Amino acid sequence: MSKLSEKSLKILEYYTILDQLAEKCVSRKAKQAARNLRPLHDIEDVQELLTQTDDAKRLLTTGGTPAFGGIREVSAALSRSKMGGILSTRELLDIASLLHAANQVRKYGNEQQDNGVHTSLDTMFARINSNRYLEEKINRAIISEEEIADAASSELANIRRQIRQQNVHVRETLNHYVSSATYSKYLQETIITQRDGRYVIPVKSEHKGDVPGMVHDISSSGATLFIEPTQVVNANNQIKILQGKEKAEIERILAELTADVEGFSEAIAADYDVLCKLDFIFAKANYSFQLNACSPKLSEKTQVQLIQARHPLLDQKKAVAIDIALGCDYDTLVITGPNTGGKTVSLKTLGLLSLMAASGLHIPANEESEVCLFQNIYADIGDEQSIEQSLSTFSAHMKNTVSIMEKCGPDDLILFDELGAGTDPEEGAALAVAIIEYGRKMGSLVAATTHYSELKVFALTTEGVENASCEFDVRTLQPTYRLLTGVPGKSNAFAISKRLGLQPAIIEQAKKQISEENVRFEDVLGRLEKERHQLQKQREDADRLRRTAQSEKDKAVTMKGRAEDETDAILEKAREQAARILRDARIASDTVLAQLDEMKKQANTNASDQNLAAARAALRSTLGQAEKKAGHREKKTVEADSIRPLKAGDTVYLLNVGVQGTVLKPEDKDGMVYVQAGILKVNVPINELRIEQPKKKQQPKTRKAYRTAGASPEVRRSAAKSELDVRGMMVEEALMEVDRYISDCLMARLDVVTIIHGKGTGALRAAIQDHLRHDKHVKSIRNGRYGEGDMGVTILELK
Repeated sequence: MSKLSEKSLKILEYYTILDQLAEKCVSRKAKQAARNLRPLHDIEDVQELLTQTDDAKRLLTTGGTPAFGGIREVSAALSRSKMGGILSTRELLDIASLLHAANQVRKYGNEQQDNGVHTSLDTMFARINSNRYLEEKINRAIISEEEIADAASSELANIRRQIRQQNVHVRETLNHYVSSATYSKYLQETIITQRDGRYVIPVKSEHKGDVPGMVHDISSSGATLFIEPTQVVNANNQIKILQGKEKAEIERILAELTADVEGFSEAIAADYDVLCKLDFIFAKANYSFQLNACSPKLSEKTQVQLIQARHPLLDQKKAVAIDIALGCDYDTLVITGPNTGGKTVSLKTLGLLSLMAASGLHIPANEESEVCLFQNIYADIGDEQSIEQSLSTFSAHMKNTVSIMEKCGPDDLILFDELGAGTDPEEGAALAVAIIEYGRKMGSLVAATTHYSELKVFALTTEGVENASCEFDVRTLQPTYRLLTGVPGKSNAFAISKRLGLQPAIIEQAKKQISEENVRFEDVLGRLEKERHQLQKQREDADRLRRTAQSEKDKAVTMKGRAEDETDAILEKAREQAARILRDARIASDTVLAQLDEMKKQANTNASDQNLAAARAALRSTLGQAEKKAGHREKKTVEADSIRPLKAGDTVYLLNVGVQGTVLKPEDKDGMVYVQAGILKVNVPINELRIEQPKKKQQPKTRKAYRTAGASPEVRRSAAKSELDVRGMMVEEALMEVDRYISDCLMARLDVVTIIHGKGTGALRAAIQDHLRHDKHVKSIRNGRYGEGDMGVTILELK
């Protein structure tokens, strides 16, 4: 990268962006990679980097941040291990920390893939080797930078055990000196201390001959001698020998661990590289979250279109978003407006976001924004006045401009701030136009800020050149920082001066100094500004109406969907209820038919055979037809208020069954009426009944005696329900209810019945099923299936 390009990066504050990115990195190598990041020119390479950042943001959302905290710089340690050096405890602990981080990050990647989250980073996660064996071996051997664990080797544990034994022996011997009346009077203090790693006692100097032993030290006053008694000399010597063995064993352990590291050095180095790359990628993703940024579209054409773009170094909650484009319909943009109105920020936003996108970074703009990869971005922004070089502001800017004009070419972006300023306005404006034209001729895209009216006219009259302005609110004397493309900025000097209190006479005199051409131009700009405000208001009103209409449409769609869901739920509930009633009816009818068969055998008459067979066929046919229609037939109902209070004996018509019945019990508190329809006795909602006019009673035909005898008990047994509801009961109460119910079902000869116990915690279901497994009358037990009640019911088959 040329010096001029590097200077432009500094002017556009690109290096500040890299510093903020580096703060998001954990490892030193990733931080360095962030600070070394530069724009690329290959669209495929940039797209790969942007995709990686996209995928890292996705993983951060689903799985949080990987554990990069354990990454340590181990390159020097690996090199030393290859050269035969012995690694220190600190270096080995760093390697163990790195291996632990590798294991955690690999586990993180595997968990995301197991959860169905697959990204372009999967191959990087798969390249992590990790090494639990070496990690655990190092951590088992080294407790801290200063301490080796006893468990590092059996030899080390044995040596340390002997040292502890010798220490105990020495201290016990010295305690005899300290505590005995014979020697304690010779001691300066009754304590045991150490000198040069050997246990000694402090003896008064005048009694040095009373305590035989070796003198190791003398106090500064000379009043105390630190003597090692003869009785502990051998023990202290043994401790010294054992400490030497301990040191040698520790060196052997470190050498062994170093050899293991050397054997895995290539894999460890590869893990370090991959972890640092992932650290850098996830840092870019975190930085994207901080800026509320996204990945832009990359264009192969030399054009850029930023939508709702914000400068990344401004407070993202307060920054005013701008739309700025270049290279699409025009190759040059001339930006005008008052000072501190946002012109320079607009230039820097254009240049900086283009650099960030080319570096594989997300940009704080709408996801529909589109950027290209410029070959070079040149910027002349800011006050370049240099006292040392005796250059004026104009000279300093012109020196930069000369360098840019010498190097600019196709696919370059040139940014000029206050082009031509600092000299005579007429000459400066002419020079600015010539510079812009030259840059365009060289194939570059140009964006420039200016105060010159001549450049506004130049943009209005030149094809490929467009005006833009930073909006200024004259009423508040404050800039709005909005960039308006296609509208030249109007001079507000007179309006601002008047609002600030400048005498009207002075303002009128100033107006007379302006040429008629400039006055007409300013008037045109004023009319354009007024019309723009009107159009802006109309567009805002249209947008508001459109949003209101869309909101009402969304509400209508939501209400329609909710109504359809409720309708489906009601129909499904009705189908389930109909299916349950038909199931109960079929079970009851099969029971009655079986009883009738038994009665037929007893009667043994041909006439009865024919009558019973016909009745059986008719009953089964009716049930079969009703069962086929149950899945899709809508329930018929009447208004409950239109039905007079029912009483026992009333004749009613069951709307959803198609048969007549007789009321046995009037309506209960739940709106259910107990009705007998043929041989069936069922509870029917009152709104599914229609009162039938009573028919004249006909003289009953004489029936044979066998049809009356015994019929009442048989019919009574056939009315046993096919299901029992024990929800809300205690276990003991429910089991008693189940036993009674099984007896009734056996008398009624029911084969398959249902016990409703609810789902809850499952305790009641488990107790009932366990109880029934020991009942000799139960053939099989199973949980309900979908549509039967699932785990909330138990289906029994009786013997």
